[in-house]
Amino acid sequence: LSPPTPRRTPHHITKGATGMNIARNAALWAGCPVTTSGATINRFCSSGLQAVASAAHTVLAEGSPVAIGGGVDSISLCQPGMVKGVVTEKKLMKTYPGIWMPMINTADIVAERYGVSREDLDQYSLLSQQRTAAAQAAGLYDAEIAPMDTVMNVVDRETKEVSRVEVTVTHDDCNRPDTTYEALAGMTPIMRFKKDGSDLNPNATVTAGNASQLSDGAAAQVVMEEKLAQQKGIEALGIFKGFVVGGCEPDEMGIGPAVAVPRLLSRHGLTVDDIDLWELNEAFAVVALENQRRLGIDPEKMNVNGGSISIGHPFGMTGSRQVGHILLEGKRRGAKNVVVTMCIGGGMGAAGLFEVA
Repeated sequence: LSPPTPRRTPHHITKGATGMNIARNAALWAGCPVTTSGATINRFCSSGLQAVASAAHTVLAEGSPVAIGGGVDSISLCQPGMVKGVVTEKKLMKTYPGIWMPMINTADIVAERYGVSREDLDQYSLLSQQRTAAAQAAGLYDAEIAPMDTVMNVVDRETKEVSRVEVTVTHDDCNRPDTTYEALAGMTPIMRFKKDGSDLNPNATVTAGNASQLSDGAAAQVVMEEKLAQQKGIEALGIFKGFVVGGCEPDEMGIGPAVAVPRLLSRHGLTVDDIDLWELNEAFAVVALENQRRLGIDPEKMNVNGGSISIGHPFGMTGSRQVGHILLEGKRRGAKNVVVTMCIGGGMGAAGLFEVA
């Protein structure tokens, strides 16, 4: 049985390589009638979660029978040199220069400011790789993957020749199951030295190994009113309960979840202990560790199958992927209340509360 045609498809992309309104384009590409609308949302790394919340709000507040909330990003097409730079604003540059600070710098600041060690960052990153490897081997991601055909550029390591190969994508391929702590510990922090080899930041701790991977991806959730789903014989994965966003200093945007989560829980009369499962985006290992510490989250309930460090982080897509994954994993574990949360560039945090159906 197919659900009714979506009236709206909130979606996201960083827009570097696509422009236009990718949500509207995606709806038409998928075969929805021309009467289907679409809105492209940008709240950086929380855009996918924001899109799901916006879809739910469309159903709850506007009476739409069904909506789709999703996210998509092709980070490989949004690299420096492919897109134009940003223009700063004079007043904000004086008062909040962290708004334009590279995310790596903000992660280094959080680690140094709050005493998160390089060893802890690398140990957590190793755990993330191990958890994703185990989950993929056990088939725990299979149910949320829709295989698709695409064309991949393959670079010959010796000749550097680039060839185009037709492939069918059947799984996330960012995981490195053979990762070791020694390999992670041996990596040089990204902001440690300048290009000429001189000192830049001797206290830098963020490396390619303890940060999220730049990757491409897309995810989506269908949202509809409960009675309609029952009428159509559609089994729901979960129930949208609430969504909040909170702000923090731009130069320590990584602590955003510690601002958003208490606000979310207080509005619903819950505590951290009432949450059975957490997806806290691994933008950087320090984000996961510092927010886990501040919120008092049980590490055995957080990112149980790995996260963005090991599975990749297409910025606009991740929140949507997290929602789908936590509901599927929550059902396997008999969980009830689950939370998806992440930090946001510019100094914010977002959090969504769901009940596993």
